[in-house]
Amino acid sequence: MMPADDLHRLTALDLVRHYRARELSPVDVADAVLARLDDIDGNLNAFCHRDDEAFRAAAAGSEERWVKGAPLGPLDGVPTSVKEVLRIRDWPTRMGSKAVDARQPWTEDAPAVARLRESGALFIGMTTTPEMGWKGVTDSPLHGQTRNPWNLRMTPGGSSGGAAAAVACGVGPLALGTDGGGSVRIPASFCGIVGLKPTFGRVAAWPPGLYGTLSHVGPMARTVSDAALLLDVIGKPDARDPWSLADDGVDYLGETQRSATGLRVAYSRDLGHIRVTPEVAEVVDQAVLGLGDLGMEVEAIEFDVPKAEEAFRTLWYAAAAAAIRAQSRHRRRFLDYGLTKIAAEGETIRAVDLVEAERARMRYSTDVGALLERFDLLVTPTLPIAAFEVGREVPADWPHERWYTWTPFTWPFNLTGQPALSVPCGFTENGLPVGLQIVARRQADALVLKAGAAYQERFPTLSSWPTAGRAAG
Repeated sequence: MMPADDLHRLTALDLVRHYRARELSPVDVADAVLARLDDIDGNLNAFCHRDDEAFRAAAAGSEERWVKGAPLGPLDGVPTSVKEVLRIRDWPTRMGSKAVDARQPWTEDAPAVARLRESGALFIGMTTTPEMGWKGVTDSPLHGQTRNPWNLRMTPGGSSGGAAAAVACGVGPLALGTDGGGSVRIPASFCGIVGLKPTFGRVAAWPPGLYGTLSHVGPMARTVSDAALLLDVIGKPDARDPWSLADDGVDYLGETQRSATGLRVAYSRDLGHIRVTPEVAEVVDQAVLGLGDLGMEVEAIEFDVPKAEEAFRTLWYAAAAAAIRAQSRHRRRFLDYGLTKIAAEGETIRAVDLVEAERARMRYSTDVGALLERFDLLVTPTLPIAAFEVGREVPADWPHERWYTWTPFTWPFNLTGQPALSVPCGFTENGLPVGLQIVARRQADALVLKAGAAYQERFPTLSSWPTAGRAAG
């Protein structure tokens, strides 16, 4: 029997294997996860809503099903957290905002949550997010600051920062995040976990994401295989989402077990214009050499696609304006100042500017798509920097004001809607994680998962665990 102190370290696949063999009980696992949460969350502030009684009751139900040999699905009994922008029946989804009234009926699950419930997953609670998921770090007027488990002085990134911090520390092997400009991949990179932004529409969304067709729902986990397992469950269509894709019938977990030898990989360290810190560049360069060692055909390329920052900025700011438009002048006083500022700029954007931004987005998507006709994958750093001080939108002495200026590798692939995976690939000298981003053409999610799993199997970082209580450096 595995010691209770180690149960929180098991992957989702490990848990299901032990349940099937009657070697573990979901009740014992739930108790271990809650003990771990109690131990670390006073430092991290990763969770904003817990229902321990419901969590334990669901674990007892799962145990009964496993004893009968009748699990509901592949995630029965697996502890999972959900970012507080996705609806969960009977729990308030306040999106980190004092402007959202918790005293209203919460009667429906979001599609991904519904698929998890149908599979028997156990909901630990809801994880913290910046207000309405508007920025790449995690703090809000409602829930305060969330911290990085590798160094409490640092940000975990965002906007799925609470989810990433929780998974990194073993508070559930799986989490649901959302990604409108990097919000799954940014915290995955900063916290040393796996984060997948699937092809747009692969995971159905309802209510619609606040940032329109930039918004994706995606898996977060400590291993690529667990992320693939989660995508197998949540990657289904839903009638409430007119953009959701038909079920492609792909066994994503099965694809992670197939050889990645021979995949054609384009490597761009800078997407033609991005300054990457030498430390991050060195770690990522070594990871790319590792892809070659795995039998992939890697070619360093000059990425000559014109950048599309202005198009992203226009779409993001306009969406922010729409998100808070219904709020009265009185309620706007309670909103995050940065959110109100970009929303005010968004209100000045003309309809013709939005149309032009969409045209620029189309041109950018076409050019990147053409590149991935010649290659199977495009590989980049996930971020050009490691985690910086908590409580800031940008690093100290950064020459720009807004978060999207230090995340130039992530939001381009929200514009294109392509699948993009961040997999941990090493650490800086100060012990902060670095992520490798793997991108494929639309609906080729299996390719990024296959490549990421092959890399992680050969070069694992799972043996490293954050202390979740250290303010080093």
